[in-house]
Amino acid sequence: MFYREAGEFRTSYTDDGQTFPIAFDRWRYYAVLAIAFLVVPFVINDYWANAIFLPFLIYAIAAIGLNILTGYCGQVSLGTGGFMAVGAYACYKLMTAFPDINIFFHVIGAGFITAGVGVLFGLPSLRIKGFYLAVATLAAQFFLVWLFNRVPWFYNYSASGQISAPERTVFGLPVTGPATEPWAAYLFCLVFVVAVAWIARNLTRGSVGRKWMAIRDMDIAAEIIGVNPLTAKLTAFAVSSFFVGIAGALFFAVYLGAVEVGEAFGIQKSFLVLFMIIIGGLGSIFGSFAGAAFMVLMPVLLKNVLVGGLGWATDLAAHIEFLIVGGLIVTFLVAEPHGLAQLWRVAKEKLRLWPFPY
Repeated sequence: MFYREAGEFRTSYTDDGQTFPIAFDRWRYYAVLAIAFLVVPFVINDYWANAIFLPFLIYAIAAIGLNILTGYCGQVSLGTGGFMAVGAYACYKLMTAFPDINIFFHVIGAGFITAGVGVLFGLPSLRIKGFYLAVATLAAQFFLVWLFNRVPWFYNYSASGQISAPERTVFGLPVTGPATEPWAAYLFCLVFVVAVAWIARNLTRGSVGRKWMAIRDMDIAAEIIGVNPLTAKLTAFAVSSFFVGIAGALFFAVYLGAVEVGEAFGIQKSFLVLFMIIIGGLGSIFGSFAGAAFMVLMPVLLKNVLVGGLGWATDLAAHIEFLIVGGLIVTFLVAEPHGLAQLWRVAKEKLRLWPFPY
């Protein structure tokens, strides 16, 4: 009975258009932030950080970026892994070229560099769409991986071809390198997640987001009513690539520490992030978090239950994971295209109406 709009009096358009119009939603949001910032850092350990929290936070940023492009603007992209590689290698070059600058600015700079690359590869979207655009972004994925493999300048002429993140600190605490504490890496990524989600939420609810959704729904009609397809599509590619570049930089510098582009940012990474937004829900910021959480937690759960609990073979558990993901993708595409986010919205509507049947 506490999830109600009764008694929610709003006296301005600002109050009426807020993100969480129901008080219970607002307090739940503040409670989640308080737990994330004030409780989790004191209980986290290496296993929880490396197996769950860091992958979830980083993939959530990448999923938000891809959701802006695909879910809100309707531009299909299969090059997320390549753009994450751009962010990783840009962060590496900035870290090695400017060692005295705080890594926070290196990650932001990597995002801006990735945004420029994303706009460059987004130019074909002005002439092609659908399957053809997906193939063009897939070509960008393979080209970027090939480029970082074949040009030694990107990995500073290392004999192994790998890039390794040097130790960097924030307020005197290392956030990269082997001496990094789990809670420090977690908080560093969490700050970026909160900032990215806040920016994405405000963009999608404003005039820029409405232009993206107009292009997604019907680009010809959007152009007739005054939406410029050039600026709408390229801004979507820029913002999406900016977020994906930040995710790639954090994935390399904070999470892995050392990467080889073909293994860490191959085509499987692009499909993984795409599966996140399909299962979580296209056109939803919450769906990006839900999809990232599902794709991170499910392998851990299957490994602990099937392998650790029941003693099944590891390869069998991996095959079952593929079956579950494939089945859910088909199910959501056919039965519920808006994914877990829509199921959550339906559940909230039921709570608002309960116990009445309508």
